[in-house]
Amino acid sequence: MRKSNQGLGQEEEENEINLTPMLDVVFIMLIFFIVTASFIKEAGIDVNRPDAPTSERVEDANILIAISPNDEIWIDRRLIDPRAVRANIERMHAENPKGSVVIQADKKSTNEMLVVVMDAARQAGVYNVSIAANN
Repeated sequence: MRKSNQGLGQEEEENEINLTPMLDVVFIMLIFFIVTASFIKEAGIDVNRPDAPTSERVEDANILIAISPNDEIWIDRRLIDPRAVRANIERMHAENPKGSVVIQADKKSTNEMLVVVMDAARQAGVYNVSIAANN
């Protein structure tokens, strides 16, 4: 019994690997990693932080607040009025309740503004507040 050429073509077609399900899985994994990736947030300005040899690195700092040398408050690259700091911290803390607040105060900023920001964080219900420094 001889096989016809037509039968061989059909057999080769059945032996091909279908890549569509694998591409679907790779595409879904790509979407998953993009959605779950944590992006680094910046306060919005460069701050000349004071030196502190005993400083420790904080990993889960989701709310970064910068205080400029002339006591301007920056959150998410926006200049914030001191009266609106608490509302901004509450909003950001609601997005990520496990996050902490890190205040990047410039060397030339006043202690008064630092206390205002720390107080606003406490009033917003965030008790994990850190002050950024250089090692």
